[in-house]
Amino acid sequence: MKTLVLTQNFPPASGGSGRWFWELYSRLGSDYIVAADEMTNSEVFDSNAPMAIHRLPLYSPQWGVANLQGLKYYWQSFRSLRRLVKEQDISYIHCGRVLPEGLMAWMLKKTLGIPYLCYVHGEDLEASALSRELNSLTKLVMRSADKIICNSHNSANIVSRVDDSVNHKVTVMHPGADTNKFYPVENKDEDFLSSMGWDGKSVILTVGRLQARKGQDKMIEAMPEILKRCPQAHYVIIGHGESRPHLEYLIESLALQDHVQMLTDCDDETMIKCYQQCDVFILPNRTEGQDIEGFGMVLVEAQACAKPVIAGDSGGTKETLLAGETGEIVDATKVSALADVIISFIENPARCEAYGKAGRKHSVEAFDWDNAAIKARSVFA
Repeated sequence: MKTLVLTQNFPPASGGSGRWFWELYSRLGSDYIVAADEMTNSEVFDSNAPMAIHRLPLYSPQWGVANLQGLKYYWQSFRSLRRLVKEQDISYIHCGRVLPEGLMAWMLKKTLGIPYLCYVHGEDLEASALSRELNSLTKLVMRSADKIICNSHNSANIVSRVDDSVNHKVTVMHPGADTNKFYPVENKDEDFLSSMGWDGKSVILTVGRLQARKGQDKMIEAMPEILKRCPQAHYVIIGHGESRPHLEYLIESLALQDHVQMLTDCDDETMIKCYQQCDVFILPNRTEGQDIEGFGMVLVEAQACAKPVIAGDSGGTKETLLAGETGEIVDATKVSALADVIISFIENPARCEAYGKAGRKHSVEAFDWDNAAIKARSVFA
C-alpha cells in the first residue's frame, strides 16, 4: 500500500512542520511518497532522500474557494495530484494541514475514494477561525478525514473548540528531535566561540522564524535590564522572516549592536554548534491575535543539546519541557519577567548544568525521532 504525504512545507525549505515530516517519513520506508511545493534549490536534496519526492506548485496565499483565484488554485492542484495518485497507485493520503492540503485530499476522496488523515499544528486552525468560509471548509475537511493528528494537546483542544464532533478522530503525536544529531558537548569550542565573537560572553539563543509570535522583539527589549546585572550577556537570534526590519530597528534604537546578534543565513551545522555552545535557550513566544506557537520543536532540540530552556506561556510550548526541571515557563509579554528568568540562569551556572542534564534525558526518552516513528507506525496502521 502506497501513501502520499501531501505537504506544501517540506525541506529544503525551513520550518518546524516541514522538518517534522522529513524526520518522520524518512524513517518509515519507501511506501511513503511525498508531494511538496516546488523549490528552485530542491534537486540535490530530493536526489539524496530515501523516499520519492514530487514537486508541484502547492503554494497559494488564497485558501478559500469563494473567488476565482482560489478556485483556479484548487482545480490546478487537484488535476496534478489526481495524475500523481493514479500514476503511483496511491491508496492513502497524509495531509500536512487541514487547509489547503486537506481540501485537495477531500476532492480526491470524493472523486477517487481515497481516504486521508490531516495534521493540525494549532496556529493553522486559529488562522482559519478568522474567516467564516475557511472555518466552514476546515470543518468539512476534518469531518471527512479518517484521523486527525495533533502536534500537541493544546492543538487537540483547538480542534475540539472548532468542532467537537471530530474528537474521536484525534490523536496527539508530538514532533521530536534527532538526538544523535542534536547532542551535548562537554567542552567549550574556543575556536568556534572566537569566530562567532562569543568569547567571555553568556550566550542566550533563540532559533525560529522572525515573526511576532516568536517574541524576539520582547527579548531584545529585555536586554538593557539584563545587561545591568549581567554585562557579559549576549543575545543571538537565528532565523529569517517578516519581522527582521523591526528587530533591526529595535537593536539600533536601543544601542544593542554589540549585545544582540542576528544570523539570518545559518546552515544546520552552524545552528547545531550554536545550540551546543550557548548557555541558555529561550523561545519567548506569545499569542499574537489568533497566531500561536503550536508546539516548539526548537525547545526539544535545545534540550537534546543539554541546555536549559525557557518558553512563553502560550500555545503548546509547555508540553516540550518539564517546568522546574528542564526549563521554565514565563509570561513572554512582560519584559521584566523575561529579564528575571534569564538573569536567574546566567547567575547560576550549576542550575544551568542541572537543567541541561535533565533536559537531555527528557528529550531522548520523550521525543527521539526513532521512538516517534515507532508510535507513528501504530497510529497509521
